[in-house]
Amino acid sequence: MWIVIASGGLLDIEAGSFWWELIAFILFVIVIGKYAWRPLLNALQEREDWIQNSLDAAEKAMTKAEKISKENEAALQEAEIMAQKIRKEAVEEAELLRADRIEKARKEADELVEHARSTIEQEKKRALIELRKEVADLAIKAASTILDAELDADKNRKLVDNFLKDLSKN
Repeated sequence: MWIVIASGGLLDIEAGSFWWELIAFILFVIVIGKYAWRPLLNALQEREDWIQNSLDAAEKAMTKAEKISKENEAALQEAEIMAQKIRKEAVEEAELLRADRIEKARKEADELVEHARSTIEQEKKRALIELRKEVADLAIKAASTILDAELDADKNRKLVDNFLKDLSKN
């Protein structure tokens, strides 16, 4: 018994071919299910796992890159702080060195001034001693000249004036 629902249309169903098509479809599903479905699902699962692993690896790499970036930034800041500290120490050292050199120069100048004063004082004493010696010699010479001459006041005055004139020439 054949049942014909409609005839001649595009969507016409023939009962005989319908059952064969249904049987072929069921066999196709069974064969695909037995031989191809599991490998296909396994391949899809492997692909999904591979994609998930790639995403996880990318996320780990991104996290690691961010961590390295933060570490680099911290190292850069630390290096900058160290550089500022070194600069500050160098400036302080230079200032101490400059102050030390100024102090040494001041001490040397003070020593030179003191030495010069001492030398001047010694020369002054030596000059005074020589001057006293010369004054004594001149006084003795003047006294001898006065004693050798007559004791006349006018003559004595003339002698002293001549002596003073001779003294100013020397």
